[in-house]
Amino acid sequence: MRPREFEHDEVLRIAFEQFWRKGVRGTSLSDIARDAGVQRGSLYNAFGSKEALFLTAYERYASEYLTSVQTALASGTLRARLTAFFDLVITNFRAGSPPRGCPTTRGLMELALGEGEGLDDDARKAFADLVARITALLQEALAEGAKRGEFTGDPEAAALHIATVTRGLAVLERAFGDEAQLRKIAAHAVDLVLGKDERRSGHTAGVG
Repeated sequence: MRPREFEHDEVLRIAFEQFWRKGVRGTSLSDIARDAGVQRGSLYNAFGSKEALFLTAYERYASEYLTSVQTALASGTLRARLTAFFDLVITNFRAGSPPRGCPTTRGLMELALGEGEGLDDDARKAFADLVARITALLQEALAEGAKRGEFTGDPEAAALHIATVTRGLAVLERAFGDEAQLRKIAAHAVDLVLGKDERRSGHTAGVG
């Protein structure tokens, strides 16, 4: 049973802010407890470990992010939907001061480098599940666009391509921090999937 001495969702929000900015390895339960105004022991009692707290906080983030993705892909032409999706992705990467990047890619990198301090297959599955669910939403939007005559390719392959581009954008954001470059790449990715928008001929439009 979770202790009643703190607001669970607020602690998860504060914890994830720390994990997002500093990674799992760079975040301590003491820091989270201080920022949340609770006892460190209360966090242990509620979650059992820093890694379990991270996983719970990440799953909360993933649920909220998926809702945002669904909203971005819900209305307008297929081009408008994909443009809104990329805008959401890039805005998410660039949020915070300094920008926090992509928590999923950061978590995967910590696992790959053996720096996750206890992150295991549960974390890997959580990361993979979010990417897979986003890819499924993209595939659904592309399939609907195909029915409307806006897309003539393979929805599954195109969705995988777009999801892969977002992972590349996450790495480029960390390396260069150039938002204009990210938006240029995103606009080009949409053109590759749907064909160039002649209304934008003569200049490269940004995303969002």
